Amino acid sequence: MQENQLPAPGAPDIEIARAAQINPILPIAQARLGITPEALIPFGHYKAKLSLDFIASLADRPNGKLVLVTAITPTPAGEGKTTTSVGLSDAFNRIGLNSIVCLREPSLGPCFGMKGGAAGGGRAQVIPMEDINLHFNGDFHAISSAHSLLAALIDNHLQWGNALNIDPRRVVLRRVVDMNDRALRNITIGLGGTAHGVPRESGFDITVASEVMAILCLATDLKDLQRRLGDIIVARTYDKAPVTARDLQADGAMAVLLRDAFQPNLVQTIEHNPAFIHGGPFANIAHGCNSVMATQSALKLADVVVTEAGFGADLGAEKFFNIKCRQSGLRPDAVVLVATVRALKMQGGVAKADLGTPDVAALERGAANLARHIENLQKFGLTPVVAINHFIKDSAEELAALKAVCGRYGARCAVARHWAEGGAGAEELAREVEAQLAESPTKVQLLYPDDMPLAQKIETVAREIYRADGIVLSSSAASNLADFEKLGYGKLPVCIAKTQFSFSTNPALIGAPTSHTLEVREVRLSAGAGFVVAVCGDIMTMPGLPRHPAANGIGLDERGQIVGLA
Repeated sequence: MQENQLPAPGAPDIEIARAAQINPILPIAQARLGITPEALIPFGHYKAKLSLDFIASLADRPNGKLVLVTAITPTPAGEGKTTTSVGLSDAFNRIGLNSIVCLREPSLGPCFGMKGGAAGGGRAQVIPMEDINLHFNGDFHAISSAHSLLAALIDNHLQWGNALNIDPRRVVLRRVVDMNDRALRNITIGLGGTAHGVPRESGFDITVASEVMAILCLATDLKDLQRRLGDIIVARTYDKAPVTARDLQADGAMAVLLRDAFQPNLVQTIEHNPAFIHGGPFANIAHGCNSVMATQSALKLADVVVTEAGFGADLGAEKFFNIKCRQSGLRPDAVVLVATVRALKMQGGVAKADLGTPDVAALERGAANLARHIENLQKFGLTPVVAINHFIKDSAEELAALKAVCGRYGARCAVARHWAEGGAGAEELAREVEAQLAESPTKVQLLYPDDMPLAQKIETVAREIYRADGIVLSSSAASNLADFEKLGYGKLPVCIAKTQFSFSTNPALIGAPTSHTLEVREVRLSAGAGFVVAVCGDIMTMPGLPRHPAANGIGLDERGQIVGLA
């Protein structure tokens, strides 16, 4: 089937992706990026990994420009951040700029749960869509396996004499699985007698929340990867001294399991432009960015790199700056903030069923959410270009009102129709971003210094980004933060785990709430990843499935093709 024979806009994403002509990845890599076949490890005809030797050879090349794509606060109406990232990169290539999009890998949990896949949508997708959403090149399985090996070595050490004097009550490493399974949040292991281990309480997180996932995404080379793995604190002794993965001699074997997964994955968009998809931490419970390896490699190969940070700018973008940029030295040259008329009307109080009816007043009420995200990004030194992701029922009056809001805050904006038209529909957006990139560079500012106390860092994010009145630490959280600082980890950045649906910890508080408090119930030290996680409100690091999970509608047709994958 030829490229111009795609199904009409509105067809299921999987049908559009399947109908698209897909080209072998090795010729794309050579023609578009100058990567010879020897520098790639093929996974079939349409996927490949970039070899670490080739990545090392890029060190002396200059960097291209980096564009961060983020969004307003998520709603059930959808914002289309990944779709916009893909469409914008396609548009850059259409206007003569060599561009690569860098995305995170989808997790099986949301694919079979409620959110669906994460390969873009409409005519702005990365392909092969089914492969990317399901298992991909085995990276998540490697992360789960490395994490599981470490967990098994802890209990094996307890079984065979416990030479490190580990207190079983103070084992902090939980297990992981890449599936939403609430029944595993809290479990008891080691039952059945002395032959089956030491009984203790444990639990599971989803793989994207694993510190191993964060390490894979933040490490800069294999040596750094193994060092970080060794730094993972897995438990405390009876004397409360930290026990690390290195103490268990686990870091080497874990690095072996992750060696191939550490290499970035190269695929293509529907328009045959290159895409790196690598790593997949969620932004509501982890740091929410694709790998440093993929981003840095892309910057050596392209004029412009488009990368995405998860969920709204209060989560993904904040962590992109304060964690990924702080640790890697990366700095974005421009930011795109994705908004939709529909989502802003929901922020203004309109029910999802009524979003098709024009309502400028509701849009203007909900635009307070957009305004806050613009102001927050300006605190990092960057005024965003607002991408108005177009829906067919958006009225001219609503679009005009939204543009006026952007104008009041000095933000460029463009209506983008990439979902329906592919890269051609995002050319206006691409030219606005290109104009932003052409301006004098702005120095990116981080929100807090390294030497600020951990509790104060959490409060700074709460006050400056969430507009909270302050924070409330549980007694255990306050005690643990003091302990982390005593151990020498006080200079680490913080990674706040909270609901993605509100600036507050209450998902029902839409718009731009004020006069709320950030309640921190638990803190976790990710010494290998290099940050402290603050678990807030009711957020869970192991999601559950909804009443009607997407898995119920996924299957194979009579030809063995996948159906129902959104």
